[in-house]
Amino acid sequence: MTPDLQPLAGLLRQVRDLKRVRDARSARSLLERTFVRSWARLCAGEATESIARSESAAAVAGVRLAGLDAAVMTAHGLDDDEVLGVLHRAFDDVAGPLDEAMRQLLRDALGALPRGGNPPPFVDALVRQPRAGATHPGLPRRVLEPSESHADHCAAVAVFGVLLAPAFGADPSRVFLTGLTHHLFNVSLPDAGYAGDVLIGDDLLNRMAASATEGALSDLNDGLRQRTEEALATTHADQFETPEARAFHAADVLDRVLEMEWHETSARFQLADALGRNTDAGQLDICHDGFYQTFQQDVLARAGVWPLDPLVGGDGASGNSGLGGQSPPWTEATGAPAGGAVHAEHPTAGS
Repeated sequence: MTPDLQPLAGLLRQVRDLKRVRDARSARSLLERTFVRSWARLCAGEATESIARSESAAAVAGVRLAGLDAAVMTAHGLDDDEVLGVLHRAFDDVAGPLDEAMRQLLRDALGALPRGGNPPPFVDALVRQPRAGATHPGLPRRVLEPSESHADHCAAVAVFGVLLAPAFGADPSRVFLTGLTHHLFNVSLPDAGYAGDVLIGDDLLNRMAASATEGALSDLNDGLRQRTEEALATTHADQFETPEARAFHAADVLDRVLEMEWHETSARFQLADALGRNTDAGQLDICHDGFYQTFQQDVLARAGVWPLDPLVGGDGASGNSGLGGQSPPWTEATGAPAGGAVHAEHPTAGS
C-alpha cells in the first residue's frame, strides 16, 4: 500500500522551485548545481550516503535561503557557528513534515558542502539538455517555458527520494543515486517525450538508450560505474516491488507532475497573491514590515496600482499619510489588522 505522502507534498513543491532559483555566481539553477556537485563528489570517491544527506539538507535549507549558502556566508564574514545557526533556522522553518529520524540526520549534515573533484563530461550535457514538456501520441506538444533541464529533474528526484525514503522503508542513499542516474541516456539523446517514444517503438528506443547510456558510463571509473549500474537496475520492471524502486518511482512521478503544476500556478499568479489577504496563495506581504511600509502602501494606493478603498478623512485632516495627509486604507481606522496589510476586497485597481 502506498503511504500517505500529503504531509510532504508542500515541502516537495518548495524544493521543486529551486529549479528556477539562481544567483550571480552561475547561470545554473540551484538544483542544477546540486546535480553537478553531487557527481563531482561521487567522482572524488566520497560515500553516496554522506552526499545524499548533505545535498538534501542543503536543498531543504535552500528553500528559505536560496543562494545564500554556507560558502557565501563564510566569504562575507560569518564564523562557523553563525553559519550553522542560520542554516539550522532555515532548515527548521520548513522541515517539520519530514520523518523525525530523517529530519535529524539531515539537520546534522548541514554545513559547508565539499566541492569534490571534476564531474564527468556527461554532467554538463544533462545541464544543457532540456526536458520534453507534456506530449502524447496524436496531440500537439505542450511547450512549457521556462523549460527545466534534465539535471534539474534528476537532482529534484534524487532529493525527493531521500525525503520520501522513510515512508517506503527504503535506503535513501540508493534512491538518491538512482535519481541522479536515471536519465543518463539523455546525455546524447534529445528528449522527444512520450509521443516520440511511441513512434520510435520500444525496440529501437531501447537500443538507442542503451547505446547512449553506455557512452555516459564510459566516463566513470570502474567502481563508480558499478554503483551507477546498480542504481539504474532499480528502474527495471523486475525491481518494482523493492522499497528503493517504489521510493524512486514515487519521487519521479511527483517531480514530473509537480513541475507541470508549477506552470499552472505561475499562470494563475495575481497581484492579490503578493499584496492581498485571504488568497489561496496566502499573503506574501511584498510591502513587508519596516519603517517605510506605510509610505510604500500609500504610494501604491495613490498610483492606482492596488485597490483604492475609500480614504479615511477625505478632507486631509488625519495627517497619517506620507503623501497628502490622508489616512491610507490599511490604517486602524478601517479595521485592518496591525502591520498595515493592504486590503484585497476589490479585485480591480481603482474600483
